[in-house]
Order: sequence, then structure tokens, then C-alpha cells
Amino acid sequence: MTERRSPGRPKGDAAGGMEPRSGERTSPPPAGRGEGGGQSRPPLAGLRVLDLTRLLPGPVATQHLADLGADVVKIEDTGEGDYARTMGARPGETSAFFRLVNRNKRALRLDLKNPEGVAVFRRLTLSADVVIEGFRPGVMDKLGLGYEALAALNPRLVFCSISGYGQDGPYAQRAGHDINYVGYAGVLDQIGTAGGPPAVPNFQIGDLLGGALAPLVGLLAAVIDARATGRGRHVDVAMTDAVFAHAVFPLAGLLARLAPPPRGADLLSGGVPCYGVYATADGRHMAVGALERKFWERLCDTLGRPDLKPFHLDFGAKGEQAKRELAAVFASKTQAEWSAIFDPVDCCVTPVLHIGEALDNAQLRARGMVVEVDGLPQLAPPWKLGDFEFAIERAAPAPGQHSEEILREAGYDADAIDKLRGRGII
Repeated sequence: MTERRSPGRPKGDAAGGMEPRSGERTSPPPAGRGEGGGQSRPPLAGLRVLDLTRLLPGPVATQHLADLGADVVKIEDTGEGDYARTMGARPGETSAFFRLVNRNKRALRLDLKNPEGVAVFRRLTLSADVVIEGFRPGVMDKLGLGYEALAALNPRLVFCSISGYGQDGPYAQRAGHDINYVGYAGVLDQIGTAGGPPAVPNFQIGDLLGGALAPLVGLLAAVIDARATGRGRHVDVAMTDAVFAHAVFPLAGLLARLAPPPRGADLLSGGVPCYGVYATADGRHMAVGALERKFWERLCDTLGRPDLKPFHLDFGAKGEQAKRELAAVFASKTQAEWSAIFDPVDCCVTPVLHIGEALDNAQLRARGMVVEVDGLPQLAPPWKLGDFEFAIERAAPAPGQHSEEILREAGYDADAIDKLRGRGII
């Protein structure tokens, strides 16, 4: 892919390793991708983000910002860097995982364990709007780069911390992964079949809902406020909080029953005939979401089983019998056959696709949700914003690929950059 760069920015007038005055920008914000090319200005053009996150979920959050036009600088240590680069990759190659979540970013290598590296970062924050980090609580403070320290330099700065359990509370210093967050939030208990154990989802609910999307709401709200008031703030996002905040249906079930909803036996987990997954003759599955009576009745008519119409929301023995009857009918044809039958019928019955099939799905293709970079299919951002045309202007960067240009924009001259490189700071 040919890299299409954003317009460059002039150097500031600060030289060498000196830090500019508090709150002073050393260079204007980027002009924005696509300007002068006939399309609208990217919504986040001019927003500069310093991204200290790695793996998941932070890189997904910052990729969303970059896709919307923000100038995202991915900062990695001078050792291994973001170890997502090598996860599942062959020696000498960059992993598909890394390439999928780091497009449209620039890359800087920086040793934050060295005081000189800390000084460079502090200088970069003077022209930044957002710092986003995913370390355990307290790590940034130990580096001398916590919110209070950076806000003293740049009062407009929005500082976003993504963690499993938040910056305070009894679990704040605990390690965790998605399975732990959804477990604590009361969501994992709801996933699975009746009588079976909780099922581990192959979709990171906590990471992607809590760590990729939730931070965007908080930090963009803080950015809007900072532009109005001149004061930034610390945005504290806990993935467990974000999952719990969206556990509306499980809580509604608890309040209605005065007991936790039974796994695999609730309205949306397989407890009624009209909402569930049914196996087909070829070992594939169809997803039935005929919750409304009109959809259920169309389903029954299409299957030639009008006798099942009374049992659409039956949780009892008759509902169980109706599910068995439906299972027998769906097992009589292949997924492709059922898809052809139900495609013209408006009743919320659809095939369960695997990810390779989803890449070729007509609806997702029509929506422009699949793009390709250097032969690698990628997932487009999920929002369409008027006449703004999403573009991949940069493939995921190599380690430190843009270090020199980023430092020049911050006012470092060639000699200062060479010295930083020679001392292993960048």
C-alpha cells in the first residue's frame, strides 16, 4: 500500500532538549487528512494523541481516533515494544493482530525508564490534547508522568487511564483479563446452556466494550470540555465498570424474579422457542430471533408448523417441546437451504457465519466494512459520518518508524535527535 501522509507541521522554535513554556504548543496541530482532496475535513483533525497502550484494548480505542483523523503517536519502549507485534507471527514478520489494530498511527520509540526519555515525553505533552495509557494504577506516577505532573505543564491535557478495575478500590492493583472482568460484572454467569457451565466467549466483551469504546466517550467528552474551558481532566475507565454498567437485561431479570436469571433458560439465552440457535443437517446453525409475535408466526408458517404459534414465549414444558420440534425441523435441511428459504422472509432467522464468511457477507461488503491493506483484510470503523470518507493512510507502523519527524515537530534539531538515538533513548 502506498502511504498517504498527512500534511507536515513546521518545527517549533524550541531547540535541543529545552522544554517550552507551560501549556505552549511547539507547532500547530495537523491540518487533517483529506483536506484539499474533495472530501470533508476529518472529524478529529487537529486532535493529537499520545498512545502508550499495547495489546488490547487501548490500541483499538486509539485506532478509532486515528481513523477519524486524529494524529495518534504510538509510543513503544526501546526493547521489545508492543508485544502484539509478534503474537502468532512467524520470525521476522509482524503479526496480523498488530496490523489489525494499529493502522493510521505514527510510531515513536522512547525509553521512559530513563530521565531523558521522560523529559522527551513531557515535552511532547505540551502539544498534545490526549494521553492514553493502560498500565496498572500508579505506574505513570512512578515515572513522573501522572496526570497531575503533566497537567501542570499542559492544563488542557486530557489524560485517559484504561485498567481492569479502575484507579481505586480494593481490586485496583489486581491483574486481570477479559474473562475476569465479565465474571465480576455478572455477565459471564449468563452465557452458556441450561445446566452447563458458563461459556467463555471468543469475543472480548470487557476489553472491547469496556476498554475500546467506553474510553472514547469519556475522553472525547473531556476534550470538548477542555476546548470550552481550557482545563483538561483525568478520565478513569475500568473495564469491569463498563461491562457492569451495560448489564441491563441481567439486572432487569434479577429485579423481576428476585433471583439471578437462570443461565440458558432466560428470554435471551435460550429459554424460549423463539430466540435461540438451531442446528442444521450439515452441522451448521441458524439463529432464530423471532421475539415479536408477527415474526414468530411468519417463522411457523414458513416451516409449515402453524401448530407451534401458541408457544412462542413459553418457558414451560410446552415451550421445551416446541424447541425440540423446531430442532427436528431445522435438522432436516442444510444451512444453505434454510438461508435460501428465509432470506426473503421478514422474521429474523439468519445463518450463523464464521468470520471468513462474514468477510464476504453482502451486507457488510455493501457497508464498506471490509478493506484491504497489503493483502490483509481489515475491519473498517463502524460509523458513517456524512461526507467524510474513511481512508487507511498508513499501514501499522514499524517500531519507531516516525521518531525523527515527531521529534522535529516538537522542536528537536538533527543533532539533538542523533544524541538521543546514540544514547538509546529513542
